[in-house]
Amino acid sequence: MALDAVTGLNSLGFPKPPEETRVVVAMSGGVDSSVVAAKLAQEGYDVVGVTLQLYDHGAALAKKGACCAGLDIHDARRVAEEMGFPHYVLDYENIFQDAVIDEFADSYLAGATPVPCIRCNERVKFKDLLETAKDLDADCMATGHYIQRKVGADGPELHSAADPNRDQSYFLFSTTAEQLKFLRFPLGHLASKAETRALAAQYGLPVADKPDSQDICFVPNGDYASVIEKLRPGAAEPGEIVDVEGRVLGRHDGVIHYTIGQRRGLGIGGLSEPLYVVKLDVDNHKVIVGPKEMLSTRVIPVREINWLGAGRLTDQPSYDISVRVRSTRPPREAILRPISDTEAEVELLTPEEGVSPGQACVFYENEGSRILGGGWIWRGN
Repeated sequence: MALDAVTGLNSLGFPKPPEETRVVVAMSGGVDSSVVAAKLAQEGYDVVGVTLQLYDHGAALAKKGACCAGLDIHDARRVAEEMGFPHYVLDYENIFQDAVIDEFADSYLAGATPVPCIRCNERVKFKDLLETAKDLDADCMATGHYIQRKVGADGPELHSAADPNRDQSYFLFSTTAEQLKFLRFPLGHLASKAETRALAAQYGLPVADKPDSQDICFVPNGDYASVIEKLRPGAAEPGEIVDVEGRVLGRHDGVIHYTIGQRRGLGIGGLSEPLYVVKLDVDNHKVIVGPKEMLSTRVIPVREINWLGAGRLTDQPSYDISVRVRSTRPPREAILRPISDTEAEVELLTPEEGVSPGQACVFYENEGSRILGGGWIWRGN
């Protein structure tokens, strides 16, 4: 592939031919990252595939549908062999345990609803793996994430994917401006996942029809509680289900089995109105339930903010933005009021239900696709 006639840059933004541009591709073994690696290899880039072994390989071999498991390592290697570029497997098990799994367990036990995929991107893939890519003399690192990197007046910017159904911006808000200089996201401009699968078929990849991974990689079938019990034996202490006045309505087998906003499976039938989990009192082993209106939140405290907007976060007293408080919900209009460079208060113009400590609050431009950063929700109602 020749350089762009106008800019003099190759498709990854460098002023040199693809064959002189080394790119490390983070390969999970799934169709998205496989297509990225194959596409860049076919365009003539010096591709190096890297797959991370994130948890026990023996246990992983028996489990399909989770990223970076044993079968996925095998699939990534097959793609590399098919396309003719080197592939390495790096043992990141200890790093992953320390940086992601332990915090996940502790956060969950503290009554939060953690999002380990964000921490994995932040602390493992875009930190340790990114440094490894630099050690391999790579010019950049590419991933199969559905998000766009665009170069603006002040440097690289993060933008939502062209396909809103595949957009992964919620999981990538903590990407720093410095990391963004080195990262590339070749799939972010595609209109649909069907296009990705069509490319996989075009390249003859063995993973072209592989199903998407649905679960958190170390949480089989979405069963958080059983994973927590293995990680922290004795964590599921029984206790009382109480209403907001403190009246005992029932018993439970452990706070870890409940999440904010939950209605089903409470085991407290026969009431005049439906009740929802509105708070988890971990210290006293109590699940507190109340009416649906108690789930409504207008003001959200946010900390550990990664700011990707112009200047410093504290340059303005407030910002009119949109925010997303869960990956499955659309952005809502809000006012962002900085307290410091890493802490702020977010006021939702329309109250949101089920806002939970441990979730991310991601900031977006009101008009446009740019991600302005985000932070972590750290207090509930």
